Amino acid sequence: MCGIVAYVGRKICQPLLIEGLKRLEYRGYDSAGIAVIDEAGQMHIRRAVGRISVLEDSINNGGNPLPDAKIGMAHTRWATHGAPTEANAHPHTSDDGHIAVVHNGIIENYVVLKKFLTDKGHTFKSQTDTEVLAMLIGDVYADLKEQNHLPPGTSLLSRAVQAALHQVEGTYGIAVACKDEPDTLVVARKGSPLIIGIGADEYIVASDASAIVEHTTQVVYLNDNEMAVLKPGSFRTTTIDDISVSPVISELENKLEEYELGDYEHFMLKEIFEQPTAVANCLRGRVDAREGRIVLGGVSDMGRDLVRARRFVLTGQGTAWHAGLIGDYMLEDIAKVPTECTYASEFRYRNPIVEEGTVLVAISQSGETADTLAALREAKDKGAMTLGVVNVVGSTIARETDAGIYLHAGPEIGVASTKAFTCQCTVLAMLSLFLGRRKLTSQHQTQELIEALSNIPNQMKEVLEQSSQIAEYARKFCDKENWLFLGRGYHYPIALEGALKLKEISYIHAEGMPAAEMKHGPIALISKGMPVVFIATKGTQYDKVISNIEEVRARGGEVIVVATRGDTQIQRYSDHVVYVPHTLEPLQPLLTVMPLQLLAYHAAVARGCNVDKPRNLAKSVTVE
Repeated sequence: MCGIVAYVGRKICQPLLIEGLKRLEYRGYDSAGIAVIDEAGQMHIRRAVGRISVLEDSINNGGNPLPDAKIGMAHTRWATHGAPTEANAHPHTSDDGHIAVVHNGIIENYVVLKKFLTDKGHTFKSQTDTEVLAMLIGDVYADLKEQNHLPPGTSLLSRAVQAALHQVEGTYGIAVACKDEPDTLVVARKGSPLIIGIGADEYIVASDASAIVEHTTQVVYLNDNEMAVLKPGSFRTTTIDDISVSPVISELENKLEEYELGDYEHFMLKEIFEQPTAVANCLRGRVDAREGRIVLGGVSDMGRDLVRARRFVLTGQGTAWHAGLIGDYMLEDIAKVPTECTYASEFRYRNPIVEEGTVLVAISQSGETADTLAALREAKDKGAMTLGVVNVVGSTIARETDAGIYLHAGPEIGVASTKAFTCQCTVLAMLSLFLGRRKLTSQHQTQELIEALSNIPNQMKEVLEQSSQIAEYARKFCDKENWLFLGRGYHYPIALEGALKLKEISYIHAEGMPAAEMKHGPIALISKGMPVVFIATKGTQYDKVISNIEEVRARGGEVIVVATRGDTQIQRYSDHVVYVPHTLEPLQPLLTVMPLQLLAYHAAVARGCNVDKPRNLAKSVTVE
């Protein structure tokens, strides 16, 4: 969840590291720090609580500038062990000051290791698990140095890292430097992503491609239990057991300008408005409207096995789980295959039944979500076929699934997911059509759905034209601290997603639920003036939703409705209506979610919240 960037090469590294941190700040922003080693072999560390700008200001205007250096590492933190304080900020060092470490992940046995190290006389300054790792590497390094049994030219630091990691339980993405080896950077990963960017006699390491793409598009994705020793002009990859690994060099998919804010005030707003383009890119080359068929290259070789599957399990967390719920409806409705959507965090701990013919679909924007990755591995161990629905090429889930479908949504920087969600729903719609046509769905029905799906990007643009109107509703109700979001069928997951968005970025308490469930208890919450958002588009349950709206109005609730364009009847039940274009019912969520995204965004702005960096949250949850 934290952001790591490190450099070794021919350039002065401080500006590169700070700029990299700024691009990674969405991964964590409780505190930040930087460590460099100068040409004299001296380690220099600066840390600060708060945003990257605080760290940058302390370096540039604090009267204590960093010296020029060509090797260094930096970190932006999302706190797990220990509060956000300067003492707990990374980088952490061994108590002799020789070793510096930045770390993303959790060392699960840090208590045992800390006692072991304390008994040996080491003194700790923080409450973090990372300092334990730094101290452990330093302790091993000192022992190896004293023994002096290594062959000439061997990096003592790399051997110390290997030996230390064999004692560690948990997850990590780390970068390690030592003042005694001022031209060497050692990096390793297990469970937390780490990418090595390859330049001209230089290497940029980061937990996310956004910190690399400005400098190079050639990258190596480290796999679990792999490490690399980097020096200017050379690098070597091995396992932590020192077995050589031939690196696979990949090309980054996204361009630098895709990570830029442009003319938008916030990344979230930019990404909401990018949805027509993102969905069009997701569909491109996969939808053949003329012949009425879906072409999914990522799963085409497994088409026969997928059609024979007896059951699908969709899994994810947060917004990805909501997309999975919509996929659950789609697969059963269109493809006529039994489907279950389950929280990834619960899947492996309930001893799930995975029968022959089960397909698990792992849904994750980053492709690194720890709980989803764990569920994937549990399903594979039990014999399931696995598919990935991810946005990041080269991510762990993409590499570990049997096959998959990329979103092609482009980088998503805002912590609250928007365009990734609609692209996840789009992929699941295509998967449902791909399977349905090969099973029971008629050519006519398939053609109708494909044509409707092809129209979605243009229809999304029509929804976005109402942003100003939605902003008025948000300003009117943003001082209300309790909201309800209600929908039926395909719109129950949209109610959940709308409530989540409002909670995430405006800190308003909100609940989403099936509209019919309201009468079974939650209706007691409704009081005069309470905002209640209904998704009431024309569909099979329209009349039922109207009845639910009446029940809320009778109790004084303020009703906001998302309705189908041309529905004048709905105005009798609410003074606050947002219209979306007509489309087929399975595809309506792609349009009805957008007003709720805008409602949450404008409410957060009106309340003065930091939209792109909401408190306590980080973009990619790579720890359990």
